[in-house]
Amino acid sequence: MKKYFTFPFLLFLLISACNQPKQEETTTYVADNYKKEEVAITMRDGIKLHTTIYSPKDTSQKYPILLQRTPYSCKPYGKELKTKIGPNTHLMKDKYIIVYQDVRGRWMSEGIYDNMRAYKINKKATESDETTDTYDTIDWLIKNTENNNGKVGTWGISYPGHYATVSTVNAHPALKAASPQACIGDFFFDDFHHNGAFLLSYFKAISLFGRYKDQPIDTAWYSFPKINTEDQYQFFLDKGPLKNLNSYFNFTNTGNKIDDFFWKEIIEHPNYDSVWQSKGIIQHLNKVPNTVATMIVGGFFDAEDLYGPLETYKAIEKHGKENYNTLVFGPWDHGKWARNTVKNSVGNYYFGDSISLKFQKEIETTFFYHFLKGKGDKNSGLPEAYVYDSGNKEWKSYNSWPPKNIKKESWFLSENQKITTAIKSTKPINFISDITKPVPYSEDIKTVFTPRKYMTDDQRFAARRPDVLVFETAVLSEDITLAGEIKAKLQVATTGTAADWIVKIIDVHPADTKENNDDLQDHLKMSNYHLMVRSEVMRGRFRNSFTHPEPFVPNKKTAVNIKLQDVFHTFKKGHKLQVQVQSTWFPLIDLNPQTYVPNIYKANKKDFKTQTHTVFTDSSIEFSVLK
Repeated sequence: MKKYFTFPFLLFLLISACNQPKQEETTTYVADNYKKEEVAITMRDGIKLHTTIYSPKDTSQKYPILLQRTPYSCKPYGKELKTKIGPNTHLMKDKYIIVYQDVRGRWMSEGIYDNMRAYKINKKATESDETTDTYDTIDWLIKNTENNNGKVGTWGISYPGHYATVSTVNAHPALKAASPQACIGDFFFDDFHHNGAFLLSYFKAISLFGRYKDQPIDTAWYSFPKINTEDQYQFFLDKGPLKNLNSYFNFTNTGNKIDDFFWKEIIEHPNYDSVWQSKGIIQHLNKVPNTVATMIVGGFFDAEDLYGPLETYKAIEKHGKENYNTLVFGPWDHGKWARNTVKNSVGNYYFGDSISLKFQKEIETTFFYHFLKGKGDKNSGLPEAYVYDSGNKEWKSYNSWPPKNIKKESWFLSENQKITTAIKSTKPINFISDITKPVPYSEDIKTVFTPRKYMTDDQRFAARRPDVLVFETAVLSEDITLAGEIKAKLQVATTGTAADWIVKIIDVHPADTKENNDDLQDHLKMSNYHLMVRSEVMRGRFRNSFTHPEPFVPNKKTAVNIKLQDVFHTFKKGHKLQVQVQSTWFPLIDLNPQTYVPNIYKANKKDFKTQTHTVFTDSSIEFSVLK
């Protein structure tokens, strides 16, 4: 049986693209077939960015350029070569000029780093942002790299995926193809926040992004907080209010000073103000020219960046009616599509074999070949949407996403734990939200750098708690496929003035299932497994506006709407569809005081109070049902 242990964090585990394929395939291939060059490319404002170029040794033909810009380092530096380059081994062996660049202010590049550096709408000729840094880099590469064919593609996973998105905005004419993958779209909805709630589980990752360096450097200049425990739930519970974590970002031990600029940014900007708004890239995707083909890639079980790729695809689709813009979503966690593993599981749940390998060989490789080496027209042979049904465990192709043949259906959270297709009553269902015993997001006792496994965790542990409301259908007599967005439309109340609301959509497997899964933890069985298909939180203060929060009026019935990200999942005959509603999810998200305060990051211990919450039975979930 598979066990889950805590391992020391390594930088490159932040992006799954760095999970290496089998060593025998790649150990000598790069050295035998590519030469490496390191250059410093000067930006329009004079800042030099470290760039590593791997060019095919065979100079008998011209090659396209594949560029990845990253804050995670172009290592190895010097004469040593990577053992695997490019998005996958097929592309590496097809021969491209493969380029990596340390973005401004990171590692061996000059300049000052800004986390999700804002796009400048009206720039002067010598002013820069990430779009101009990308433009200037591509311009230099086209003019100075030997044997290039004048065409460039960009790709990346997670943060490098964000830079791939950025490359498409006001794109250089030579950019012909971009594949943003698990791309961050907006820090108020991705990674560190979900609908305004702080992802406390990312606490250890803050320092990776919040330390300045004063010169180019090839070794880590930052360090991570040491919490000296294997029990993160108890650690954060004992720490209490968020402000008690400030000391972990006081690197110089000078009183109450906070040295980490990213932590400082988070705690000083609790709302979706101009700081966070300026960092989002989604709102600028009306500036993607139709000369750039895009393939957006993501995982339906990606705990880190689910909002980003979905909203990136939808924004380009909305504004670029003439653009070649496609979507690929599989049953993956963060970046798993880049791994060369046959068996594809997320946590305890097995989805099938060769899913990532199929994507790499048949989809990703075809996309870049067509637009960088082939005809480059819109007849790529690839579907508009290539998505994996995580219930039926099979790939499907559609001409649009979501598919055109969906119907919006509202199902109601009724009495006696029932889900009904019509309102039966408007009665209140109460539960006590005890801030001393918040609902855990996982039953595992562990610490993690960033959480992933919980996205498919068995939710029986939560269903059996009195502070988690459970609603479910009868055993299904036929398959039901959800394809697209889910919206929870809750009617709630609280005795306090603040509350979070969490909704989870769960596939309850039959008790007599014949499924067998070697990835299960020892204490679990597939019998009655509660697979979490989708989940999301809404910080109640932001129910009407992320910019202008407001308290609840105690005991007043109030609407709270939550957009859950897209799914593609078939609830099979013999299964049940379950909805769980709760108010704490710890320590995935921080603990809401349940008393309204202007800034939760500065709340005091006395502000935290146990409250009674209510969900009314005219609450509903709007599903996108495939017909």
